[in-house]
This record gives sequence, structure tokens and C-alpha cells, in this order.
Amino acid sequence: MPIKLIRVFVLLASFNVLAQSQDWSQWRGANRDGVVKDFIAPAAWPKELKQVWKTPIGAGYSSPLVSKDRAWIHSMNGEEETITCLDLKTGKPLWSKRYPAQFTKNQYATAMSKGPFSTPVLHLGKLYTLGVNAVLSCFDAATGELKWQKDFGKPSTSKNFCGTAMSPVIEGGNLIVYTGDDIKGGVMTALNAATGKEVWRWAGEGPGYASPIVAAFGGVRQIVTMTDKSVVSIAAKDGQLLWRLEWPDEWNENIVTPLVWKTSLILSGVRKGTMAVEPTKTGDKWEAKPLWHNRELTMYMNSPVLASDHFYGMTNKRKGSIFCAEAATGKILWSTEGREGANAAILHTKDLLFVLTNDAGLIVVKKNVAKFEQLAKYSVADSATYAHPVIWGKQILVKDDANISLWSVE
Repeated sequence: MPIKLIRVFVLLASFNVLAQSQDWSQWRGANRDGVVKDFIAPAAWPKELKQVWKTPIGAGYSSPLVSKDRAWIHSMNGEEETITCLDLKTGKPLWSKRYPAQFTKNQYATAMSKGPFSTPVLHLGKLYTLGVNAVLSCFDAATGELKWQKDFGKPSTSKNFCGTAMSPVIEGGNLIVYTGDDIKGGVMTALNAATGKEVWRWAGEGPGYASPIVAAFGGVRQIVTMTDKSVVSIAAKDGQLLWRLEWPDEWNENIVTPLVWKTSLILSGVRKGTMAVEPTKTGDKWEAKPLWHNRELTMYMNSPVLASDHFYGMTNKRKGSIFCAEAATGKILWSTEGREGANAAILHTKDLLFVLTNDAGLIVVKKNVAKFEQLAKYSVADSATYAHPVIWGKQILVKDDANISLWSVE
């Protein structure tokens, strides 16, 4: 068989794997935990990845979504936010929608993108996006038709420097969003995902930059996230505050997505260190009981991943150091020498870690609690990479601050 036909066959086979794979439907994947279930590791890692296609798409740190043979991305073009659906085989846009989104970041945050920062949600044929100005939109994922839209009001950037950043989540047929700022406070709202009708709301502190998770503690479904000053748990059923844990930060930079380990939560902050707490209920009162606190293990914009009884992440110490720590104690088992970068988007398979640093370096690491074991490192973009990649089969989809590109490990 001619070499060209072999390459075409291999590429089509990889897309057949995609058709049968998990959907990458929201922030950090199907379960918001960074787990990749269907990557096929090569027998030997190539010297370089092969670029299948590259498409200019605009700025922003919103992560792409993937389902079957399509990808969706939320980006910024000039003063307009853009939602684009792409053909995964070719990278060609199938539909694109734009709306005005004039936004001015705080002067102390202008070095980074103007957004959007929130990753959309794909649910039952609908695509939900949340822009930097807290405009929530529901699109038909196949056609781009706007089904409904709500404007929660442009946030102040006097202290909430980057505007709206949380990634919405679906729970029990409701779409959960958390909007507001440090000045006027925040509101977590549950909306019927089909109609946009409000189901419940909780008013409290302004949101941080973190994205919520949904977990069950004591048999109760809870939405856990970081505000600008605390960690809160909201009852998924009716929006009642269950518990609140003080989590102050000098610059209100509460960013890291919480991890669930057994009956506990692992929380981290750039000036707080890393802490494990156990949500418990005594009588009719909930509280988050501290289990351990490692003040030296600080994470900034990096959300860790959990692998059995260990978690992997990147601390901001030593200008970015990848680490492995015990979930039961917070003890660091190993960490790299540093200078890995200011940020890392981390995903993992059964045996591997994929660490995409903000300078477009994709590091492949073998999971090993005894030592750091790098298998390969690739350059995958020409501009900053803060968005999480999507990985399936032998394909890696990468969004940088100007383009989206598909790479193959073949």
C-alpha cells in the first residue's frame, strides 16, 4: 500500500476512535476532573508531533469542547466574543456567531488576554457560553441558532481584575452560573437548561476565578466553589448555603478548582497553601473540618488532578514546579527543579500526565509516585497556551492565544 494511503488510513482510524470516545463536554472534561479515558499511547514517542491543521480563531483562554467530529471554541476577536463550531477533520468553521463584548481589564492584569476565560458547556445538543461581561448564551450546538440569552450585568474590574471567569456546570437539568464582583457581591443562579428560566438563586460574596464542582457529601449533592474570600457549598437542590470556609486572599485570586478525594476536598491558593477538609453534618449544621494543611504547597492558576491516593499539579514556587503529593497528608513526594512556567493545564490518563505550560510546551510525564519521569516534550503553538487541551485517540487539540490546532502523535 502506498505511504500516502497508509497515512490517510491511520488518520481516518484515529477519527473513528473519536466517534466512539468520551465527549469533552465541559471544563476539564466529562467529569470536570481532567481524566482522559481514551488516549492511545505510541509504542515510542516521536521526536515531534505532526500538525494536522491550524485555524486562526481569536484570543482568549476558554478551553475547546469536542463531541464526535466537531469542536466548539469561545474566543475574542477585537471587541466581539465569537463562538465557533469546527469540523475536526479539516479545522474549517461550520458556523460562527458573534456579539459585542467591549471589556476593559484592570490595569494590573493587562499582560494577559482580555478573555473569554470561561469554558462552555455542551449538554443535550445545546452549547452554553459565559462571556467576560457575564452574558450567558444558549446556542443550538449543530446550527449555532441562539435559543436564549441572559445578561447578568458587566462586573466591576476594580478588584475582580479579569471579569467573569467561572465555567458553568450542569446539575440535575439545571445550568449553574456564578456572577458578580467584589463591589456589588455575587449571585449563584440555577437556570432550567432548556428554557433559561430561573429555578433558584443564592446571593453572597463576589465570585473568585474558580470553577465549581458538584459532589455528594453525606448523601447531599453540593456545588462547591471559591468566592473572592471563601470556599462555599451550596445545596444543588434548592440553592441553600450549606457551609462556608474562610479563604481570604490579598488580591482575591481564588482560582484553583477543588478536588474530591474519598469524603474530603483538597483546596489550594497562591497565598494559602493546600488544605484538605471534610464536609460533615452534625444535627442540622454543616461544617468543613480541616484534615491537613501544607502551607508550602501553593498553586496559582493551576488546578491539580487526582490519581488514586495521590494528586499531581504545579506549584508557583521556583517559577513553576511540577509535583506529586499524598492526598491523605499533603506530603510532597517529589517536585521538579522549577522554571516550568507561570501556568500549567494538566490532564491525565491511567499511566500518563499531560502538562501544557503557558509557553506552549506540552510535557508528557509517566505517572510515578517515586520520581518525576519525563517521556517527551513538544512545542505546540506560537503564542501563550492557558486553555486546557483536548486529548483522544492519538490526537491533541490545542488552543493558543490566536489559533486552534490539531496535532497527531503518529
